[in-house]
Amino acid sequence: MLRMRFSKEGNAVWISHLDLMRLLMRAFRRAGIALKHSQGFTPHPELSLAMPLSVGISSACEIADFSLAEGETVPPEQIPDRLNAVLPEGVRVSDCYDDGQKLKYLAWLEAELTLIWDGGVPENAETAIADLLASERLLVEKHSKNGPVETDIRPMYRDVSLTRTAGTELCLRVTCAAQNPTLNPMLIDAAIRRHLPALAPDFTRCRRLRLLNAGNEPFR
Repeated sequence: MLRMRFSKEGNAVWISHLDLMRLLMRAFRRAGIALKHSQGFTPHPELSLAMPLSVGISSACEIADFSLAEGETVPPEQIPDRLNAVLPEGVRVSDCYDDGQKLKYLAWLEAELTLIWDGGVPENAETAIADLLASERLLVEKHSKNGPVETDIRPMYRDVSLTRTAGTELCLRVTCAAQNPTLNPMLIDAAIRRHLPALAPDFTRCRRLRLLNAGNEPFR
């Protein structure tokens, strides 16, 4: 099993998870790299993404695992250039290797939320948001298989920092639980809108920055 790391930026953020899977499979075909297929009545390429990315969110740290077809001899270090030659703008493979950590060791996701107010950052917004995120409990409505569930997300994030990057923007960096449980960084935006409605931003951008293991080392 091989692993590649790639980014999804710009207009590519509007590509859905399923369409991204199809896009990557087509890219392998166009690059002349044969993937191994599953057995059975409906064989499909053995390619999977570690953490499905919501539409509209950009990322510098996506991971895909895949297997080459029997007899395929493309060296892993050649795969990024061959795929990038046929991938659309916004999706770029950075590297490919065969010694990736097991996905069960993926523990944390570093993310960045850019909070934008058309009329400028409200007075005291930084202090109020920092105090909210430092509270002992932070309830939001989290969707599950059984519908919306009132959830305390406070244990699911750490290392919060707020920086004013422009007169209309605040940059909020946070480290979120990547699995068991998983916290979508946009739920922090939802918490701000729920508990501080007067300070709700007009728009929020979200970007995944880095994946970490339980020892806070880069997950690869």
